[in-house]
Amino acid sequence: MSLKSLHNNRAYTLFILVVVYTFNFLDRQIIGILAVPIKTDLGLSDTQLGLMGGLAFALFYTGLGIPIAMLADRFSRTWIMTVALTMWSAMTAVCGLATSFWQLFAARLGVGIGEAGGVAPAYSLISDLFPPGQRARALSIYSFGIPIGSALGIVFGGVIASMLDWRVAFFIVGLAGIALAPIFRLTVREPVRGGFDRQHKESRAPGLKTILLTLSRKPSFWLISLGASSSSMMGYGIFFWLPSFLVRSFELTLLSASLHYGGVLLVGGLAGIWAGGWLGDRFGQIKYSRYVNIPALGFLCAIPFYVLAMLSSNQLLTMVLLLIPTALSLMWLGPVISVIQHLVRPDMRATASAVFLFINNLIGIGVGTFAIGLLSDALQLEYGNDSLRYSILAGNGFYLVAASLFYLASKRLEKDWD
Repeated sequence: MSLKSLHNNRAYTLFILVVVYTFNFLDRQIIGILAVPIKTDLGLSDTQLGLMGGLAFALFYTGLGIPIAMLADRFSRTWIMTVALTMWSAMTAVCGLATSFWQLFAARLGVGIGEAGGVAPAYSLISDLFPPGQRARALSIYSFGIPIGSALGIVFGGVIASMLDWRVAFFIVGLAGIALAPIFRLTVREPVRGGFDRQHKESRAPGLKTILLTLSRKPSFWLISLGASSSSMMGYGIFFWLPSFLVRSFELTLLSASLHYGGVLLVGGLAGIWAGGWLGDRFGQIKYSRYVNIPALGFLCAIPFYVLAMLSSNQLLTMVLLLIPTALSLMWLGPVISVIQHLVRPDMRATASAVFLFINNLIGIGVGTFAIGLLSDALQLEYGNDSLRYSILAGNGFYLVAASLFYLASKRLEKDWD
C-alpha cells in the first residue's frame, strides 16, 4: 500500500471511528435533555433521574469493559465494535418503550452493556494507526465524538421531544445506530498491532493478572485514572443536568435549552479537545509530565468561570461564560488517553484502557450524575428551582481534586513511561 493510500485509509478509519463515538455519546447523553419530559411523564425525582442517567448506565458499562477489552487485545477489534454498536443502539430504541422507572433503568443497563465494547478497542486501533508524536491529536480528534454526540443528543432530543414525543427520540437514534453498524464493519480494516512502536511483531496478549501487575508498578496510571474520574464526576454531571438547570432557573422551553447548551457544548468542547491534543503533542514529547500538567492547569482555570456562570442571573452571560470552562475542562482527553497507551505494550493497550475507563466511568458517570441529583433534592426546600444551580456549583470541588492528582502523577510519569 502506498503512503498516500495509507494516509487516506487511516483518515477514513479515524473519521468513521468519530462517527461511531458520536453515536456512543448521542445515545448516552440524549437522556440529559429528555430528563425534563421523562420526569413529568413518569413522575420521577432528581435522585431517580441521577441513578438512571448515571449508575444504571455505568454498572455494566464499566463491569464488562475489561473482559471485552481483553478479547479486543486478542481478536478483531472491528468485529467487537460492530457488535457493541448494534447492541447499544438496539437498547437505546428499547428505552422508548419504557413505562416506569425500573423499565427505563433496565433499558439503560442494556445501553451500558453495549457501549462497554465501544471505546477501549477504538483507543487501541488509533494507537496502531498513528505514530507516538501524533497520537494525542488523533485521540483528540476521536474524542470530538464526545461534544458532537452530546450536543446532537441534547439538540435532537429537545427538538423531537418538543415536536413529537421523548419516546420517538429514542427510537430514531437507536435505529440510526443499527443502520451504521454494517457500514462500519465492511469499510474498516484491522491494523497491525504495534506497527509504530518498538515491538513490531504481534504477540499473544497477556492475561489480566499480568496486565494488572504491570500497571501496579506504575503509580502514575492510578493517579491519572483517579484524577480523570474526579473531573468526570463534574463533567458528566454538567452534561446531564445543565439542560434541566436552564429550564428550571431561567424558565427556558425544552427546545430553547437544548439549542443553547448544545451550541455551547459543541463549540467549547471541540475547541478544548483540539487544543489539549495539540498542546499535548507539542509539549509532551519534550517532557512527558506535560501531558498531564496541561490538563491540570485547564481544570484550575475552569473553576472560576463555572462559578461565575452558575451565579449569574443573566441567561446570555451564563451561556457565554459556560463556553470557556467547557473548553478548559475537556482539554484532558487527548493527552491523558495518549499517556495510557504509552504506559503499556501494544498488546495490552485495549485492556489497560478498559481498566482506566472502568475507574473513570464507574466513579464519573456512576457517582457524579447521581451525587448532583441527590444534592439538588436535598437543597430543594431551601432553594426551590435554583437547587440545581447550587448543586452544580458545589461540584466544582471535583476539579480541584482532579488537578491535584494529575500534578502528583506528573512527578512519576517520566519513570513509568514504557
